[in-house]
Amino acid sequence: MTPEAKHISVCICTFKRPNRLRGLLNELARQYTDESFSYSAVVADNDSMQSARQVVAEFAAASSLSVTYCVEPEQNIALARNKALQNAKGDFIAFIDDDEFPGEDWLYNLVKTCKAYEVDGVLGPVKPYFEHKPPKWIVKGKFYERPTHKTGSVLHWTETRTGNVLFRRDIFNTAGNIFRQEFGMGGEDRDFFRRMIDKGFRFVWCAEAPVYEVVPPQRCKRSFMLKRALLRGRIPHFSSFDIIKSVIAIPLYSMTLPVLSVSGHHRFMKYVIKDFDHIGRVLAFFGFDVIKQKYVIE
Repeated sequence: MTPEAKHISVCICTFKRPNRLRGLLNELARQYTDESFSYSAVVADNDSMQSARQVVAEFAAASSLSVTYCVEPEQNIALARNKALQNAKGDFIAFIDDDEFPGEDWLYNLVKTCKAYEVDGVLGPVKPYFEHKPPKWIVKGKFYERPTHKTGSVLHWTETRTGNVLFRRDIFNTAGNIFRQEFGMGGEDRDFFRRMIDKGFRFVWCAEAPVYEVVPPQRCKRSFMLKRALLRGRIPHFSSFDIIKSVIAIPLYSMTLPVLSVSGHHRFMKYVIKDFDHIGRVLAFFGFDVIKQKYVIE
């Protein structure tokens, strides 16, 4: 059964990644619809210098896919998402990251699942696409593999994100149902899902609608992974209990690292990253800003 005819706005928030954006737009133009829905794209440029404008203009001139370009000059991912929403016109709204690309039936399967389960939104897998062969410890440790679920599984907010999601438009028709700008460094998506689920909205999984995250060589470096772990500590949704757990965990993890170093590098790095997650959380709690900008490690 095909989904009834609707229009989908595919929202992309981007910052100084023109080649990634160009590739994503080219893949979006090839979406399979079975003529059961139409779709367009919204590009929210989170760069005051408008670095994505030329890419969008060149693509729009050569493609039949309609693209709306808008700018959020303040470097804040939550505000960029809200800017995209303001310019979206579809009955459904999808989000995909600018360093990802979809399969040809991505939108079709998301809409089909949303209709079949009569839910407010659908999320799908994000699978790694390595530009070059990654180090063995990256593969063995499954650092870029994410949890997956059976199609139709109802999701808890801790299992959510906006790298691959389709929403019904009416979820955003209520005041306050937007991304909160205090989460501008990340975590805005889980905060949004947590609040929406508390309000009674339901989100399910679609295993047949994967997107692929491009993993360049620099993301396989230890320094990148540790900086990203420190950055996660800045996400402002941790409770006092979480901080206490981190204070206890840091010395425990640190003491076990010498033992883990002889049990396999993938295992050693997994726990170093966990340690840095807790360190970043405690540093953020006490006001130490060790990572000045999210995008510097992207």
